[in-house]
Amino acid sequence: MKQKVTAVFDIGKTNKKFFLFDKDFKEVHKEYISFDEIKDEDGHPTEDIHALHAWLKEVFNRILKAEKFNIKAINFSTYGASFVHLDENGEILTPLYNYTKEIENEVADRFYKEYGNDLELVRSSGSTRSPGLLNSGLQLYWLKHYKPEIFSKIKYSLHLPQYLSYVFTGIPLSEYTSIGCHTSLWNYETKDYQDWVYKEEINKILPPIVSTETSLNINYNGKRIKIGVGIHDSSSALLPYVRSVKKPFVLVSTGTWSIALNPFTDTPLTVDDVNADCLNYMRINGKPVKSARLFLGNEYKIQVEKLRTHYGKKQGYHRKIKFDNQLFSKLKKSTKKYFKLESINGNSKKNTKTDLSKFSTFKEAFHQLMIELMELQIQTVKLAIGNSSINKIFIDGGFADNDLFVKMIAHHFKNYKIRTTQSPLGSALGAAMIVSEKKVKKNFLKKHYAMKKQLTWK
Repeated sequence: MKQKVTAVFDIGKTNKKFFLFDKDFKEVHKEYISFDEIKDEDGHPTEDIHALHAWLKEVFNRILKAEKFNIKAINFSTYGASFVHLDENGEILTPLYNYTKEIENEVADRFYKEYGNDLELVRSSGSTRSPGLLNSGLQLYWLKHYKPEIFSKIKYSLHLPQYLSYVFTGIPLSEYTSIGCHTSLWNYETKDYQDWVYKEEINKILPPIVSTETSLNINYNGKRIKIGVGIHDSSSALLPYVRSVKKPFVLVSTGTWSIALNPFTDTPLTVDDVNADCLNYMRINGKPVKSARLFLGNEYKIQVEKLRTHYGKKQGYHRKIKFDNQLFSKLKKSTKKYFKLESINGNSKKNTKTDLSKFSTFKEAFHQLMIELMELQIQTVKLAIGNSSINKIFIDGGFADNDLFVKMIAHHFKNYKIRTTQSPLGSALGAAMIVSEKKVKKNFLKKHYAMKKQLTWK
């Protein structure tokens, strides 16, 4: 008898993953692949959307034919700030422009000048003013005014999660978590698109909005399958916590970006929040998730490699370093910054170069690096918490295994319960939950996330 499963495509910038989950959300099958990036017309690296499309079809069709599994539902989780533009025949019109792509400064200047106080737009949309295409709504404005020959051919612009769903259903849709996550499209106060979307008639190429929990019963290759509409990966990663933890908490989701997420806020961002670079993500019910992000993992990777080279250590040596309280206390006595940060701002941005002359060992320099990075991380956590009555912090992702990271968080937030969680499933699990009819049990996190209690600071 075939095992009933839910399928999920979890698409990251680097790794593309495919999972099968049983009725208890236990992983029973997985596949990973990565593709070489291609270049857009300006030479900027970007996702090979055609290779991704072909892989989706190949994997799913192969699994459907397998004797072992009976796929009852499928859903999709992907990174955000990415549009796929389709013509009237459903053909892709442009490359999948990378959200790191920078465009002419005049585009954003013209956009914000035309639509009033940029601070107000940022506040009500929960989207900080970012260089380039990180706010995906600006991509649509850019195409309309700077590439009108392409824009005129667009029938639908689909966020990447919804495009993956479209590949299997042929039905173009929009959903809330993709619209609401740093796009400048959504107004959290009116719960509708921003006025500029209607004035520019951008709404005409955005498909109908449906709930993230919507699924379509489709006859696919002769088999009846429930197909989800997709979800933004950060919202998906948050979902298992929201459904299994009832008391308020902040989730610090770590990786290339470290994002502090507070799903227990009902109010739009304030001017102070905007000035502090806060933004909103969105829960599947449309409520805002107050967030503060830091390019921590990227900076950490750069700096650790420099330390490894300077001290002549092997790859991965830093993973052996454990938190040294005595060394930490000694280094904390000085407020001087020794590192020149490359990809994030902070107090050390004035440093013209990194100075390691004070540190005789890799261990000392590594502790100092973590102290300087953690000062920035702690600021983002405090911003996400705001004035809310939260006393629990979850840490997941790559830094959950970093002893210095966890101990320094615990040192600063002495009156908080700190929990680390580790799940290789990431946002895939949330995507599976959405199309499942099974409720999440109270002990779900302990079973699926290898949750550990962290000692309070002594």
